[in-house]
Amino acid sequence: MNILDYAASVPTPADWTAAFQQAIADLRTRGGGTLIVPAGDYPTGAIRLYDNMTLHIESGAVLRFHQDASAFPLIDLEFEGIAGLTHQPCIYAEHAKNVTITGYGTLDGQGSYWWTRQRAGQNAHPRPYLVCFNHCEHVTLENVTLTNSPAWTVHPLYCRNVVIRGLNIKNPADSPNTDGIDPDGCQDVRIHDCTIDVGDDCIAIKSGTEDTPNRQVCERIIISNCHFLHGHGGVVLGSEMSGGIRNVVVSSCVFYETDRGIRLKTRRGRGGTVEGIQLNNLVMEKVMCPFVFNMYYFCGANGKMKHVWDKAPYPVTDATPCLRDVVISDVRARQCTACAGFFYGLAEMPVEGVKMQNVVVEMVDGAPGRPAMMDGCPEMQRAGFYLRNAADVDLRGVAVRGVQGDWLDADDSVQLTASADANSLQQ
Repeated sequence: MNILDYAASVPTPADWTAAFQQAIADLRTRGGGTLIVPAGDYPTGAIRLYDNMTLHIESGAVLRFHQDASAFPLIDLEFEGIAGLTHQPCIYAEHAKNVTITGYGTLDGQGSYWWTRQRAGQNAHPRPYLVCFNHCEHVTLENVTLTNSPAWTVHPLYCRNVVIRGLNIKNPADSPNTDGIDPDGCQDVRIHDCTIDVGDDCIAIKSGTEDTPNRQVCERIIISNCHFLHGHGGVVLGSEMSGGIRNVVVSSCVFYETDRGIRLKTRRGRGGTVEGIQLNNLVMEKVMCPFVFNMYYFCGANGKMKHVWDKAPYPVTDATPCLRDVVISDVRARQCTACAGFFYGLAEMPVEGVKMQNVVVEMVDGAPGRPAMMDGCPEMQRAGFYLRNAADVDLRGVAVRGVQGDWLDADDSVQLTASADANSLQQ
């Protein structure tokens, strides 16, 4: 089916919303099928897909989503782990199977309208995601360009068997909360061969907050052959991780001018366990800090409460987050400026079981920076590894070059299984 078959119903000025809705309704009566969008410009409101549907956006086709809140009706949908009314995503599927978006065309969220309203406090409800699959199975998103997302760009939520490949995601550096790809409470997700350049985290793996109803573990996530640029973090775990995150592999990726390379962020009250993380064959350049594991993350609601920033030990409860079993191997990080690595666990729940093999970090002069968003994080410049509240940490395979002072800053709260030979640091 071709969307141009419905062109007669398009009013002037052009609004293709009704045409898309009718074409999709016709496909639905047939049990599914493919809707082809040829080259051209298609201003439209929200689009919803259903079972067994493929939206094929050909090269030269641009779906340009309206700069008008009324074009995106309010629906029940989680935003940052909080259930409530949210503007319907630009493209949305819910409880659907076998849904595909493909082609070499473009989805333009025209997000500046939403960003301006956000900065002015004029958004009464959360902004729409550009693409969201909610409780879907067998989802494929491939080859399209996604740009100017109003909020998170691609958000698989409680999905199974998701393939995301060949995407080009581009949002301005100053666009608020425009994460690239955020699998949230999903299982069996493969993300590969994507280029992501955004105003927040490039990929953020999530599993809800302490306030999320029916949160689910996010697990068996494979990320490979991707290129990350300019985001706050290249690959991020959290800060919504109350359902747990486990069995994640990140391999053969390039990070360029991301504030941080690999980033975990959580805090007391979130609960959840992050474990079984493998990071290998990574190249980073001009990254402020390659590795940040921060369990005192203070951004967002309740981030300034005492239990978030207090460095004294607290009783361990179901609300205590846990990070353990991380293997980092074959990493080259060049022209880093703040510090080589920043691990800060909780006093009552240290970061545990981190092993680094064949990791080389080269520090250079640059503006001082704070690697972690937490109370009391010092500004750093050409520092080595900074560790607090960490156990069973193996740094034998680490080389740090160009540091100002000692390559390792670890106090009595840190238990090292093994440390690098100081002579190897200057190789």
